[in-house]
Amino acid sequence: FQNWRGHVDSLPSFRAKMDLNREFWGREDYLESEVQEKLLQIARDFMESSDVSNVPIKDITFTGSLANYNYSKRSDVDLHIVIDFDDVDENSKLVKEFFDAKRSLWNQNHKIIINGHEVEIYVQDVKEPHVSTGVYSVLDEQWLTKPNREETDIDYDNIKKKSQCLMNDIDDIENIEEFDVGVLEKKLNKINRLKEKIRKFRKIGLETDGEYSIENLSFKVLRMNGYLKKLSDLK
Repeated sequence: FQNWRGHVDSLPSFRAKMDLNREFWGREDYLESEVQEKLLQIARDFMESSDVSNVPIKDITFTGSLANYNYSKRSDVDLHIVIDFDDVDENSKLVKEFFDAKRSLWNQNHKIIINGHEVEIYVQDVKEPHVSTGVYSVLDEQWLTKPNREETDIDYDNIKKKSQCLMNDIDDIENIEEFDVGVLEKKLNKINRLKEKIRKFRKIGLETDGEYSIENLSFKVLRMNGYLKKLSDLK
């Protein structure tokens, strides 16, 4: 893999740790109160900045590897703001695109760090199932899905192959010349198709084999290498 981009040595960090990250989780595995207050404030600040601050928040959840045993020093704090998209507009596809754009701008303009980990905001439709083995309600101070520590075999070779192919696809789009008529539209269509492909790719992996699926770990490699950000920046 001559074109493999870094972080190969970080792949073993996906293995399950012996304990939850105690910088976030306190007595009886409840979220530390200081962390909880910060996350609630971040979510509310985001909604107030989104021009739809009147939309009721159904829940605010903390998920991802830091709400599980497979965290690493590069893990993000995945903060999900759960709303009913119908409260914004009946066109749910339009609402998703709106919040995706707002989220991307917010994450670019606000580098918020808690205990050395960057906070990544997502807006989730209440009707959208969220497949994860660790989901904590910051709003209600309780686990919705409490993780169980388990050892699992990780297919490193296939993770490398899958993530390498996707990174090559992103580089190919970046290298398309922009001078001819119609090329920008073609480039944008390719970006949108690839973003949707990656989203479905990860979703299928989570639904079939969970957090340690080839698809989900390949997604994490893309994120660690900055390739998801590159794709968003290109768009």
